Amino acid sequence: MKPFPPCIVRPAVLAMMLTSPSLGTFALSEELLFSTASAPAGQLHLRGSDARLQLIVTAKSGDEERDVTREVSYLVEPPIASIDATGYIKPEANGTSIITARLGELAAQTELIVTGLEAVQPVNFPHQVVPIFTKLGCNGGGCHGKAAGQAGFKLSLLGFEPREDFEHLVNESRGRRLFPAVPSRSLLLQKAVNESPHGGGQRLEVDSYDYRVIERWIANGMPYGSDNDPVVTAIEVIPEHRRLARGAVQQIAVVASYSDGSTEDITRTAQFESNNKDLADVNTQGLVTLADQPGDVAIMARYQGQVAVFRSSIPLGVQFAEGETQWPPTQNVVDERVFAKLDTLGIPPSALCDDATFVRRATLDICGRLPTSDEARTFVASTSPVKHAELVDQLLDSTDYAEHFAKKWSMILRNRRVGVGQQFGTFAFYDWLRTSFHENKPYDQLVRELLTASGSVETNPPVAWFREVSSTESRVEDAAQLFLGQRIQCARCHHHPFEKWSQADYFHMSAFFSKVTTKEGPTPDEPIFVSRLGEASAQHPKSGQILKPAGLDAEPLDLEAIDDPREDLVDWMVAPGNPLFARSLANRYWKHFFATGLVEPEDDMRVTNPATNPELLDGLAAQLIESKYDLKSLVRLICTSSVYRLSSDANVHNLGDQHSYSRYFPKRLPAEMLLDAIDQVTQTETSFSGMPAGTRAMSLPDTGFASYFLDVFGRPDGTTACECERSQEATLSQSLHLLNSKEVQTKLASDVGRPATMAASSQAPTELLDELYMAALSRHPTTQELETAVKYVAERADRKREAYEDLVWAIINSKEFLFNH
Repeated sequence: MKPFPPCIVRPAVLAMMLTSPSLGTFALSEELLFSTASAPAGQLHLRGSDARLQLIVTAKSGDEERDVTREVSYLVEPPIASIDATGYIKPEANGTSIITARLGELAAQTELIVTGLEAVQPVNFPHQVVPIFTKLGCNGGGCHGKAAGQAGFKLSLLGFEPREDFEHLVNESRGRRLFPAVPSRSLLLQKAVNESPHGGGQRLEVDSYDYRVIERWIANGMPYGSDNDPVVTAIEVIPEHRRLARGAVQQIAVVASYSDGSTEDITRTAQFESNNKDLADVNTQGLVTLADQPGDVAIMARYQGQVAVFRSSIPLGVQFAEGETQWPPTQNVVDERVFAKLDTLGIPPSALCDDATFVRRATLDICGRLPTSDEARTFVASTSPVKHAELVDQLLDSTDYAEHFAKKWSMILRNRRVGVGQQFGTFAFYDWLRTSFHENKPYDQLVRELLTASGSVETNPPVAWFREVSSTESRVEDAAQLFLGQRIQCARCHHHPFEKWSQADYFHMSAFFSKVTTKEGPTPDEPIFVSRLGEASAQHPKSGQILKPAGLDAEPLDLEAIDDPREDLVDWMVAPGNPLFARSLANRYWKHFFATGLVEPEDDMRVTNPATNPELLDGLAAQLIESKYDLKSLVRLICTSSVYRLSSDANVHNLGDQHSYSRYFPKRLPAEMLLDAIDQVTQTETSFSGMPAGTRAMSLPDTGFASYFLDVFGRPDGTTACECERSQEATLSQSLHLLNSKEVQTKLASDVGRPATMAASSQAPTELLDELYMAALSRHPTTQELETAVKYVAERADRKREAYEDLVWAIINSKEFLFNH
């Protein structure tokens, strides 16, 4: 007899939505139907008293589908099972009957078979009892699952160590928590139903399904279960994806697959969570309720360390007439995938931006600086039909592009000074990055040179990364987060709560860095890094098992003692079949240009955190692989698309869209870029200790340069591998600093600055103001702006320099200047 009763069925779902060949559809009407994966088609089979099934009934009209699971009436004849109003089936007696679902004149039927109710059902502790604790929150981090437990009782976090939980429950405190003679008097159950005072309040109803499972487990003598018992190998959410109307509801169900080939409906035991509660929420029964706004949302289901996701597209509902010219021209795969998504959602994109906006946008995004007034005038005046692509190529060929992206990567690669002797290393590392981007070193080669670096920073600058991430744990965690988009830090201590990665997965990965060691270098702050001889391995902290190097979801490797396992790590990473490497970089760069990643956060690419446009992410990754990891090619692909050229001005339909890229989303200039922009507009310089005059903030090689301006505007410290360390939030301190700080006022009042030059010039004020607007905003002033500014200067003829200082001050405090739009 199996230790737990498998329910060899799948919840009802529209068959055309699934790809499994075993699915069969049964319906008396084409408009109302439900399905199952059991054989023969049209038959449900519940085995044992613990078997449960969540039906999903769908009404279909043409291409439109609507969940009516809670709207239909159910009839079971003869009544061998009960079905409640939510479509949840419980067996009552052995036998065969017909289930009928009715909605008005529509009806659908299927056969139901119930067997095995007379058999005594053993309870498996890890597979049936522990999931109840997880569902009820008992083993969460805020309750008994925290490190010290709660009120003298401790459970493993989220039940990932069931043997420890069994020991705490059965043997700890002389077994006082369980009473097999009268299970209902067990302290465990009395606390759960709040008969005995319980800080967590009532968690169970007496005689509920979960209560009866625990009660039967206690009555059976609290068995743990056999190591040969079937284990959960995967879970599946049904349906996997639906296109739903705003405000709609959708019942989802979860099916667990076991190692013996059986399946079981676990809908009421799985945990659910929405990735965007502004778009959708989900209750404990798996009912998804959508908000009244369009977009994409994902619902995570978690059970026994396995995760799966239900995705829903929620269209705005704008209907496009055939032949309507709603869409900008399609230039490449970016436009194809984004416009296809917008079409599905019924969200029309904004129009293309003007040339002045584009030249400023592209120069800031690619080079990290404002375009000069001459660059802006030349681009706006050009009549070339390919001038946008030509501009992108010019910017990519510039040193500014290399410096901008060297700064970006220098921060997340933790290039920072800690010891007094580390300045040479940080400068050398930054220069290596800048040269790599300028020469367009393939991304896979750059990562290989970084992760396999040996020697000293004097001869091999990327060694500086190993100096900063000085432990095996920090190396494996940073490498996974930076280059695979996987935050596996949680798996160091326990199974990842939102992913499938276990402690074994973590230490298989850490084995790749197990042979890295240091020797005495030229200075105490600059050691030499080498890969020692010997076996590459790591020890599992709980089981003590010796683990060989293995990538995530990859087989362990048998390596020679002379091998550097880091080479094998990179081989696995950059292999075209690895789904993580290229997608991680594509998502990171997409966020760089569009402010919002296809996956957010950009380095947390879990199964349970799906991309808002997975087809686009896959397309970008495929292009990156096809180009042999050409970084400039990826930037060119993004920046020459029509999507990148969309205006930041919303239309009447896409104002609320923040994830589908129907318009360009404005983003505030980061600290270094803003300081350089102010210097460029005021025609002044900021001095940095130890650097040559004229050094831009974007060119600073590390974080060791004191600057109150950079600190107040969110410059990161470079202490983590997360780009979230850079703050883009607006604060009162920032506003006050721009408005009246001594630093800004000194730049405005400089004798060699722009206001002084404008006041001393013999040019007409209209020409001077046009140059100012071009320098700051890459556009000509409007007629009203020009008239107002000229009048302001004329009224202060005796204080002309002060008037121009005021005008420059007003522009650098404007949102148009402070944001890349």
